[in-house]
Amino acid sequence: MIDLKIYDSLLEPINAFLQCPTPDEWVKEAKRPENLNVVLIDHLMCELKAGQSAMYLIRKYAVDKESAHNLLDWFKPYEDFAYRKTGSLETLRGKSNISKAIMAKSGSPYSQDLIDKMVLLIKEELHHFYQVLEIMESRNIPFEPILAGRYAKGLLAEMATYEPQTLIDKLIIGAYIEARSCERFAKLAPHMDEDIAKFYVSLLRSEARHYQDYLTLAEEIAGKDISERVAFFGRVEAELISTPDGDFKFHSGVPSSSEKVTV
Repeated sequence: MIDLKIYDSLLEPINAFLQCPTPDEWVKEAKRPENLNVVLIDHLMCELKAGQSAMYLIRKYAVDKESAHNLLDWFKPYEDFAYRKTGSLETLRGKSNISKAIMAKSGSPYSQDLIDKMVLLIKEELHHFYQVLEIMESRNIPFEPILAGRYAKGLLAEMATYEPQTLIDKLIIGAYIEARSCERFAKLAPHMDEDIAKFYVSLLRSEARHYQDYLTLAEEIAGKDISERVAFFGRVEAELISTPDGDFKFHSGVPSSSEKVTV
C-alpha cells in the first residue's frame, strides 16, 4: 500500500487551491479493473494535450517563426501515434527532449519566462506520455482513440475573447487542470497495482510544480491581482468535477447511473 503522508505538504496547497475534492464516487469507478483501459488511455491523451496546450501558448505568444516550426516538428511523432496510428513505443523512445533551439521573439516582455517554463513542462508531459504507453504495453492494452470528455472544453468555454485576458485565462485554466491531475493521481495511487501506483506518486511533484508555474505566469502577465478570476475558474472547475457526468474519463465528474464506458 502506497503511503502518501510524506506528500502531505505538497498536496496541501493543491487541495486548498481546488474548490472541491474529487468525489468518492469517481474514485470508486476509476479503481474498477474493467475501467483500467479507459483510465490509462485517457491519461495518455491528457499528457499529450497538456504538452500541446503549452506548445500552442509559446507558439502564439512567445517564439519566433523558426522556433514555431521546431515545436511542431517536436510533437509530430507523438501526434502521428495518437491521431494517425503510426509509430510505436520504440519510435518514441528518447523523443521527449527537443534538439533544436527555441528562441524568444522580440517585443514581448514575458516571452523568455513563458518559454522556459513551458518547454520544461512539455518535456515532462511527453516523457509521461511515453511512460503511460510503457504501462499499457506491459498489460497488452492496445491504444484506441477515445473522445475527449467535457472537462477541458467546459473550462475553455469561459475564457475571455480579448488579450491579454485570453492568455491569462488560459494560464489559470492550465493551473486548474494540472492541480486536479495531481490531486487525482494521489486519490488513485492507493487503489492501483504497484507499478501504476509508484508511477502516479512520481508524477505528484511535477504536476504540483506545473500548476504553480501556470499561476505564476498568469500573475506576472496580468501585473495585477487576479484572485477574482482565479476564484471564478475555480467555481467552474468544481462544478464540472462535482456534478453528474455520463462520460467517465480521467477528469470527469460524478459518474451517472446510466454511464457506459467506451474505449
